[in-house]
Amino acid sequence: MAALGAYYELVVCCRGEPDPITGYLMNISAIDEAVRNRAIPLIKRAVQAAPRRAPGHVLRELTAALQPALTQPIQSVAWRLTPFYTVTMETAQMQRFLMTQQFDFAAAHRLHCRQLSEEENRRIFGKCNNAHGHGHNYRLEVTVSAPLPPESEPPEAAHPEAARPEAAHPEGGHRPLQLPELERIVDEQVIQRFDHTHLNLDTAEFAQLNPSVEHIARVCHDLLVEPIAATGAVLEKVTVWETEKTSCTYPAPF
Repeated sequence: MAALGAYYELVVCCRGEPDPITGYLMNISAIDEAVRNRAIPLIKRAVQAAPRRAPGHVLRELTAALQPALTQPIQSVAWRLTPFYTVTMETAQMQRFLMTQQFDFAAAHRLHCRQLSEEENRRIFGKCNNAHGHGHNYRLEVTVSAPLPPESEPPEAAHPEAARPEAAHPEGGHRPLQLPELERIVDEQVIQRFDHTHLNLDTAEFAQLNPSVEHIARVCHDLLVEPIAATGAVLEKVTVWETEKTSCTYPAPF
């Protein structure tokens, strides 16, 4: 890039059996060449000619354009539009797309189980059993599966009323979930509930439940699953990072 430009990341996953001699599934340069020659021009045209087009439709087109250039079947293509927002197309269901967004909240907690003795708690949790707790800047990643909106329907920017839950699709049912609506749901259900709290002392969810990262991930999932389902989308998974090295995904993605 010699001057100003947009920066995206594409992740292409192919699946198959490696060659028994070379050990290659496919030469990685073939994927790189296909992306440069077929995917990037499609994205460039979309950004210039149809910037309000739903990214899922562009992603479906470039997935279809990539496959003839590759010797192994594509399993999925992920398009990271920002460091925090990703759309993914899985070839097994091309009428839907995955939308992933990251959030963050700060909270304190104490790892402590009332069923265990003070000595057992200190032995298991160490410093994390400090009586006054300790804090984390939690990172929350939410992935939902949603149907592609009709090709003729502009995305959220052209339909600000779609961010309200009462906005029904003109043809009946739900308007396909868009990012602003997902952000609203996560903010209302999780961020406002947990941000700048002591989880053990300030929240009903962890008054009796040890706030491990595993439990936090499951609680966040359970708080989000019904509001997201009410939009017609499906909550696929929730990942919570307690530190850069420690995270938990619920439900397990396998």
